[in-house]
Amino acid sequence: MKVNSEVTFLSQQLMKRVFLYVVGLFMLSFGVSLSIYANFGVSPVSSLAYGLSLITGVSVGATTIFTHIIYIIIQMIILKRFDMKYALTQLVIAFVFGFFVNATISISTLLLPVAGTIVLQCVYLALSLLLVACGLFIYTNAQYTLMPYDELTQVISTSYKMPFGKAKIIGDVSNVIIAIILCLTFLKTMGSIGIGTIVAAVSIGKILGIVAKKFQPQMDLFLKREELI
Repeated sequence: MKVNSEVTFLSQQLMKRVFLYVVGLFMLSFGVSLSIYANFGVSPVSSLAYGLSLITGVSVGATTIFTHIIYIIIQMIILKRFDMKYALTQLVIAFVFGFFVNATISISTLLLPVAGTIVLQCVYLALSLLLVACGLFIYTNAQYTLMPYDELTQVISTSYKMPFGKAKIIGDVSNVIIAIILCLTFLKTMGSIGIGTIVAAVSIGKILGIVAKKFQPQMDLFLKREELI
């Protein structure tokens, strides 16, 4: 009886965490799509992928997968080892996220009015920041493998013995600089970089902190281990 109860509990926990992970990734992707739709510049995390999309004409989902593959390769170079299972897990996550990005861009295009005014652009930008923060909160609480970009930040932090926040800043700044160089070279414009990029860099962490403070107790309760009978 106790063994059956434990198996049931573990199955429920797995389902809960998979559910949180998928919902979190979807919300993240919708946040990215809305930031693109707002046309104010995307967040540092998405700046390189969107910049490559503008340059090549390839879908944002496809360039997102491509950039995440690069992040996986950089991880392997820093760690000086190749872990097939580790790489494949992140690769699957990258493909799922890329698919979600393309899907949410299509949904936004079909259902939402074009951001023809500054007011509507600001509304979309605000919604994108909220969705990204909520998506991060939900998907990280699932406690599975991080997406390649976030995993790379963790690898940099651990390998070079620096605070995660500092590693995050280094990663974000590097992403934005590369995106700017590519966009100026091929498009002669800032492309994926704009005021929205700065707003996202400054505010997402703060919004995430507010969301976590307000909803972490409910999240802990949702994932709480129940007594086995």
